[in-house]
Amino acid sequence: MPRWTILAVTITCALVISSTIHATDADSIARGKKALETRSFTPAPWTFQAYDSAWENWQPKPEKQPADYDQAFRQRYGLHPAPFDNGKYPMGLRRGAFFGLPGIEGLTTDCMLCHGGSILGKSYVGLGNASLDIQAFFEDLNLAAGITRKLPHTFSNVRGTSEAGAMAVYLHSFRNPDMSVRLVNRHNWPLPDTLCEDVPAWWLLKKKKTMYHTGGADARSVRSIMQFMLTPNNGLAVFEKEEPVFKDIQGYLLSLEAPKYPFPIDAEKAATGHKLFNKKCAQCHGTYGKEWTYPSKIVPLNVIGTDPTRFDGLPKELGEHYNQSWFAKEKPSGYKALESAGYQAPPLDGVWATAPYFHNGSVPTLYHVLNSKPRPKIFTRSFRTDESDYDKLNVGWKVQILDKMPADLSAHERRKIYDTTQPGRGNMGHTFGDDLSDAERWAIIEYLKTL
Repeated sequence: MPRWTILAVTITCALVISSTIHATDADSIARGKKALETRSFTPAPWTFQAYDSAWENWQPKPEKQPADYDQAFRQRYGLHPAPFDNGKYPMGLRRGAFFGLPGIEGLTTDCMLCHGGSILGKSYVGLGNASLDIQAFFEDLNLAAGITRKLPHTFSNVRGTSEAGAMAVYLHSFRNPDMSVRLVNRHNWPLPDTLCEDVPAWWLLKKKKTMYHTGGADARSVRSIMQFMLTPNNGLAVFEKEEPVFKDIQGYLLSLEAPKYPFPIDAEKAATGHKLFNKKCAQCHGTYGKEWTYPSKIVPLNVIGTDPTRFDGLPKELGEHYNQSWFAKEKPSGYKALESAGYQAPPLDGVWATAPYFHNGSVPTLYHVLNSKPRPKIFTRSFRTDESDYDKLNVGWKVQILDKMPADLSAHERRKIYDTTQPGRGNMGHTFGDDLSDAERWAIIEYLKTL
């Protein structure tokens, strides 16, 4: 049966937007880029001192602030240097109005917390952040700022993924459809926290008609990407004021291009792989080159066979609420939440850079995508992004395979281990490559490097 699905929103960033419209003007793109890289859209909950003293909450606690603290901070939480002027702060963290108070500044988050990633040691706006420990980041910054209450729900169960669905439910539960705030009697919707979502790359969005892992929203919507602003300080007037800014931001995101594979490619093998890909994979993932095609295909759950938790996870009430709200009334006809029967097969531009794979990040390399039998059941990785951490052979991240989950780990260390037996983290399904020979499989992988 179809499920209602809408945007899974993080508190800090809009996960994805897209459009099939390519005619955004250069001025709009430039304005959108500047807004995304320089502005904050949510109040700052932390003091500047919270950043400088976050290390005091690390376990085991260092005797003193680590040398090259900015780098140590990035490595601790899986953040990356900003490829634009952001002072000493990593992508995802920036100056903003402290609790919305004019003239008083503090630290807040932006879209690049989740959508600012790194590959081969280079940062990219729009690459999903597959290193992020968003749970530790918020816990430690809150403690450093003197905020002792627990997070309202689990933000992440495994590093590199987020519980974005729960964040969407939580944020919307404090709003009426007219955007007025209900702080006392919030909607009592189920709050799922085992959906385990990997962050797609923004550069894929220009090809899509629908978006999110389930294809549950219209890709043309601008308002949908503003849901991360649902803090009590932001009323309807703020959303209406900022909507033109987000139209420009959408235009900028649709201008992004995937990075090119930087290592040698076997042209003959890739040509063979191209033919195999068009025969075996293109009907769902599209074709590539100047005359590219993309079907925006939703693959039914009983066909794709991947973990159903995300598909089943968002409450029906959330979709109904969304469809009555300001977000769904962007045009006279509106951009409402859409019914879905499965998961959307994504475009594969820059797929070499977007590991791990599947909607829940349960598969570390392209080889394992195309061969389900050797997929690791329990594994960990460095969560660094240098060339030494990249698996050039299998195309993805190098992993260490474990026999079992080690005992007596701290929560921070436990989140570094991906256990595919846990809810929402299954690595089953997408077995379409299992009938390939290894030679055919390697040829397709060689072709995928060219996209």
